[in-house]
Amino acid sequence: MKSIVVDKVASVAQHNDLASELRLSADIPCEEGVLIAVRVLNNKSRYNQLELTSGRMATVTMGDIVVGALGHRNALRGYSGHLPTELAKGDHLQILNIGGVIGICDSANPDVGAPFDCEVLGTVLEFPYLGERIGVPARVGSATLDKDAQLKMNGVPVVALAGTCMDSGKTAAACAIVGRLRHLGLNVAACKATGVSLRRDILAMEDAGATDTMIFSDLGIVTTTAENGPALTRSLLTDLGAKAPDIIVLELGDGLLGAYGVAAILADEQIRDALTAVVLCANDPVSAWGGAKILRDEYNIEPAVVTGPATDNDVGVQQIAERISLPAINALSNGVALGDKIAALLGREAA
Repeated sequence: MKSIVVDKVASVAQHNDLASELRLSADIPCEEGVLIAVRVLNNKSRYNQLELTSGRMATVTMGDIVVGALGHRNALRGYSGHLPTELAKGDHLQILNIGGVIGICDSANPDVGAPFDCEVLGTVLEFPYLGERIGVPARVGSATLDKDAQLKMNGVPVVALAGTCMDSGKTAAACAIVGRLRHLGLNVAACKATGVSLRRDILAMEDAGATDTMIFSDLGIVTTTAENGPALTRSLLTDLGAKAPDIIVLELGDGLLGAYGVAAILADEQIRDALTAVVLCANDPVSAWGGAKILRDEYNIEPAVVTGPATDNDVGVQQIAERISLPAINALSNGVALGDKIAALLGREAA
């Protein structure tokens, strides 16, 4: 074991209650979710921040010692990277996202530039056995995902937000809906079921008025996939439903054709039957048309409303109404109307 003082602990380690001085092991299990410490080897002028366990964003600089989690990422507008098969102290990896996921970068979007390169220092150890100095590798999450989890909603309605791509306005729409329903007197819970570990979106939903929130990393999942997506979604909805909110707002990160498991979640009949309404978030009228077609043809889901950049002005709203016969409401400029639309579906119209 080696003792080390770290500069920044990424939000992916939210549930580990780590101090600034940690014990490291040179034995590094190459498993998704294992926490490691790394030394940053370069500076960046773009995409150069890290979300801390406090939720604050901190600028990362060369020489910083950072704690993150081993994992992979498949982002269209960010980094794509995979989990290494073996690791030793001194090996080089890259930081793949703002939440602190660390792996081998395969590809980078020009908008974010090259990633941070890092030198591996070792596995972060935890000491769970009272009175004994026996360290075990620290891992992400406060609970372990039950792959056979069943869905128990107790009658709580669920509004899901599905997007055509990342950055299609899902979180903005979720916050608008949460805020309006909260103003209408509803107790709103919220969760994010797919994507790569980053707490920013559920923190925004808390700021909008959600009383209880969860994200997949709470269950020890660093990056969601088609294999774990349905089970973790059932677990998130069941856990929030047990608290008896008036409604759960469910954000499905990434897009309908992405690699994070949205398709598998919507294909799960148990989950699909629990959805009271699905809000489609689209970047433009063409993607709105394609997204609606996928929901209708592949999942027999009729979207309740379209929002996102496709609805930024009247041109998009009119095209969506004419071509796919759906109402379109912009979450940024008309969030109250979007929330009222959802409230009407729940029978909780504004007075």
